[in-house]
Amino acid sequence: MTQKTIEAVYSGGVLRPVAKLEGFKENQRVIVTVTPTAGASPLAGWIGDMPDEDAREMIDIIEAEFEKVDPHEWK
Repeated sequence: MTQKTIEAVYSGGVLRPVAKLEGFKENQRVIVTVTPTAGASPLAGWIGDMPDEDAREMIDIIEAEFEKVDPHEWK
């Protein structure tokens, strides 16, 4: 099965997916890795999945080559 990254809401002690999960059977067991979005960089969606060190280097290059980047404008 293909690995999927989804958004979920934690409520009442339970993680609930924001959207319907396609490709999973009812009561199928899965392994969940949780990363909170609160406080996460708004650039995360633009940068994608890369190591933090590479993401920081990319932001440093952008800031050095262009005017100061306000990551909150990139939502």
